[in-house]
Amino acid sequence: MGGGLAGLSAAVRARQLGLSVAVLDQGSGDRYLCNSRYSGGILHLAFRDVADDPASLRAAMSEATSGFIDPSLATLLSENALRSVHWLRDQGIRFIRNPQVVWQRWVLAPPRAITGGLDWEGRGPDLALRTLLAKIRELGGELALETRVGQALVHEGRCVGVRALQGGRELVYEAGAVLVADGGFQANPDLMKAHVSPQPAGVLQRNSGMSRGDGLRMAAALGAATVGMEAFYGHLLVQEALSNPKLWPYPQVDEIACAGVVVDPHGKRIADEGLGGVYLANQIAHRDNPLDCHVIFDSAIWDVQGRQSRIPANPHLLRGGATLVEAPTLTALAARIGVNASALEQTVTAHNHAVADGTAANLEPSRSANKHAPAPIAKAPFHAFPICAGITHTAGGLRIDAQTRVLNSQGGVVAGLHAAGAAVGGIEGGPQAGYVGGLMKALVLGVVAAEQVANQIKQGD
Repeated sequence: MGGGLAGLSAAVRARQLGLSVAVLDQGSGDRYLCNSRYSGGILHLAFRDVADDPASLRAAMSEATSGFIDPSLATLLSENALRSVHWLRDQGIRFIRNPQVVWQRWVLAPPRAITGGLDWEGRGPDLALRTLLAKIRELGGELALETRVGQALVHEGRCVGVRALQGGRELVYEAGAVLVADGGFQANPDLMKAHVSPQPAGVLQRNSGMSRGDGLRMAAALGAATVGMEAFYGHLLVQEALSNPKLWPYPQVDEIACAGVVVDPHGKRIADEGLGGVYLANQIAHRDNPLDCHVIFDSAIWDVQGRQSRIPANPHLLRGGATLVEAPTLTALAARIGVNASALEQTVTAHNHAVADGTAANLEPSRSANKHAPAPIAKAPFHAFPICAGITHTAGGLRIDAQTRVLNSQGGVVAGLHAAGAAVGGIEGGPQAGYVGGLMKALVLGVVAAEQVANQIKQGD
């Protein structure tokens, strides 16, 4: 289920191991939309080079998720990362290396342009998926597009295939195993409301819009367990991105928010900006009104941190048509954005004193500085953007073991059912919404799933 990097990698590897394979995907045409195709194309684990020793990678993933990641899955990823990337390269997929950033050693070539908005056609992820798709066909595998899975086939408690719809026609696929690799549930408003945000319409879909949680729903009907359903991977975007496609998936405003402050309509900070943009995006999405926050910063932050990402907010937000709110004083800025002026001044004054004294941890909410240091908000003109959470993919999902087998609520195996990629929980997320790396999660779990199924079939299990 799913023709992104996880599904296609699993399919190619399975055919190489002698298995019969069918890939089912809802999209149409050989360049069907999926999150892998939209991605930045950088293969890393917790912003570390996948060639690092496994112990270092495990430690980095544990730190990134504040210990949330399942240790057995951290081991699985760390010990199979480099060989999986080498396997991908051996399929004819090209990489380039960014010599200026150590964790960007494996970047799918060619990289996306330094521009806002979508830019995926002919870029590395698009070419990688097309290469894998050609490989599947060369090896005799099947690809069924415009096909949506409805339910599992079950025999004596084991998943033995699926029923699917294709153009109103029911298809039945009998199988020795089923792999759920359909990318999470971010495009399902009901599941989003149940787990992520009380107002999912206020969370921008920073993704292909194709992952509706079908695999999750199918697995739940078989008694599958889930973990970490409230968290997601995404970034902070300006609210105008909700109506202007030139402003998503990039540029993001994470760097600005992590240096300045994020406030509610009362002028009060909402969370620890030092924990990063992914964490802040989660905190905003969880709010009763996810569209009531602003990022507050000054001209110095705009000129420094505003230029500090590969596709920086300054100047790409303005080039894309975003409105930079500007005022000579904080009082005037508060009036322009409809925020309580005296409270905003108190918030910024407290922030500036904490920056000067090194006492940000004493702020309320507490402000950490080990990941992202705060900067003073003191140099006029002062600026603001209304911001929103942009969701790339959900971080919660099906609980699996180190053989990619889906587990039930008692810790037993749901026989015949595996999961990979963003359909899996227990790797990313947690209270701080830690991010490990979506492409590597897809690639490694997809490759390992194919190998595990082939081994189980060989053993007659």
